[in-house]
Amino acid sequence: MHSLILFDLDGTLVDPAGAITGGISAALQSHGFPVPDDESLQAMVGPPLLESLTKLGGVPSSRVHEVVTTYRSGYLAEGLTQSRPYPGIARCVQALVDAGAVVAVATQKPEWLAEELLEVQGLRHLFASVHGSPRDETAAGGGKGPIIRAALEHHRAATDRAIMVGDRHHDVEGARVNGLECIGVGWGFAAAGELERAGATAVVDTADRLLEVLRGGL
Repeated sequence: MHSLILFDLDGTLVDPAGAITGGISAALQSHGFPVPDDESLQAMVGPPLLESLTKLGGVPSSRVHEVVTTYRSGYLAEGLTQSRPYPGIARCVQALVDAGAVVAVATQKPEWLAEELLEVQGLRHLFASVHGSPRDETAAGGGKGPIIRAALEHHRAATDRAIMVGDRHHDVEGARVNGLECIGVGWGFAAAGELERAGATAVVDTADRLLEVLRGGL
């Protein structure tokens, strides 16, 4: 089995249950911006929010921070509790820990917010560490790659057999630049065929199947 297993957060461990897309819609509307179609909103889950609002939401860079501030306020008030762990995922992670793997989180969500979400959802105790974007999101750069690299550096003793698990092409690409394979999960926010095109080693549809694949070491 893999010695270090890195999990993405939203769309992989936790179902935002509309908290992200709904929160983005509400924030855009409150600042007078049109709400994109559902496909564009879904595509915003995964990448850094500043980037998504600019590229997909049509928010000018001069106003993006006010929209993010409104979104974060709503997410903290309601989104953390609206979210839910995906079926079987806590059991899967616990089984990996019990089998001796080091399990950590690597997410483009701000690290402090990822910690908060995991605590609220009762999952934080399962993970050896949590790695995400800096509190000042403008300082984030390089996509998922640097975040995965930080996790690998934190767990140097366990990197001989490391792997990433995620639901978007950003996870696959970030893993690749760090020399890792990535297992894609089909229950997240990827468009049809996205994970396969990105080069995911495998794509699974249930937490039980994910556990089987990870236990088998591919």
